[in-house]
Amino acid sequence: MSRILVTGATGFLGRFVVDQLLERGHDVVALVRRADDEQPLPERVQLALGDILNETVVAAAAAGCDGLFHCAGKVSRNRADAEELHKLHVEGTRKVLDAARKAGVRRAVVASTSGTIALSTEARELNETAKPPMKLLAKFPYYRSKYFAEEAALERNDAPHFEVVLVNPTLLLGPGDHRGSSTSDVADFIEGRIMAVPGGGLSFVDARDAALGMVLAFEKGRPGERYLLAAQNLTTQAFCEKLERVSGIAAPKLRLPRASWLPEIAVRIDEALASRMDTKTRLDPVSLEMAQLFWYVDSSKARTELDWEPRDPTETLADTVSDLRSRGVVWS
Repeated sequence: MSRILVTGATGFLGRFVVDQLLERGHDVVALVRRADDEQPLPERVQLALGDILNETVVAAAAAGCDGLFHCAGKVSRNRADAEELHKLHVEGTRKVLDAARKAGVRRAVVASTSGTIALSTEARELNETAKPPMKLLAKFPYYRSKYFAEEAALERNDAPHFEVVLVNPTLLLGPGDHRGSSTSDVADFIEGRIMAVPGGGLSFVDARDAALGMVLAFEKGRPGERYLLAAQNLTTQAFCEKLERVSGIAAPKLRLPRASWLPEIAVRIDEALASRMDTKTRLDPVSLEMAQLFWYVDSSKARTELDWEPRDPTETLADTVSDLRSRGVVWS
């Protein structure tokens, strides 16, 4: 078995990657900024405390490791976070991979997002051969930074000396999202904070299955390739109806048209009402704009080359709702 370094090991995806590696008998070193009491790592995991932007720290953690899973990152829809996201994702990826290679690591799997390629104004499933939607990526700092992080990662692929594989999961759902980075939309649905259903479409995958996909990419993935991971593509309306059946919470009745002007107008109305009623605004313009687009994914490549198969999507939604309720994130 191998000795593996995992960055972001206490995050939603990283924590399940650790579990998968331990199940396969690997020794795991977890590079984290601080110990997470809310989601502690197993005793078998060796902790290394430090920042991924510090190459010396990364190199020390990677010493003696054969492989690397780079899962560290930040999920944010706030355009004000653009500079931080670029530094963390792009510069962080460069530093982590450079330090790992110098330390003797031979193979790295980098976690990205399907939004760097499978994003469109049209309802069509996209695979790894699609061209990056640069005009759309320019609107969203998170996805833009992840795209350039991918470019930095692929530049460092130098097989067979240093192999880099990209894994691009869609929206991560399932239990264990203690930071609310991915399941906040489900929480908003249960709490009744979604007032109307946008006209776009989304794709999601269980975080546990995405972690399995990353490990399979480490074992079977081709260097310099990316693998998209998705369990199901649904219109936002169909997704809300599915959540209604799983959670028992009624989906919003109002359907929003797919119009480019809608997010701006809706936010202005929301702000005016909030000001008049002396309450907080309820709409996030970026989230609304994203929900008007289509994020459909074709995962045939991962299924064929990695033998990856996700679980029943309904099970994922049921586990997500149950977990949010059991942890008191939402009212039962």
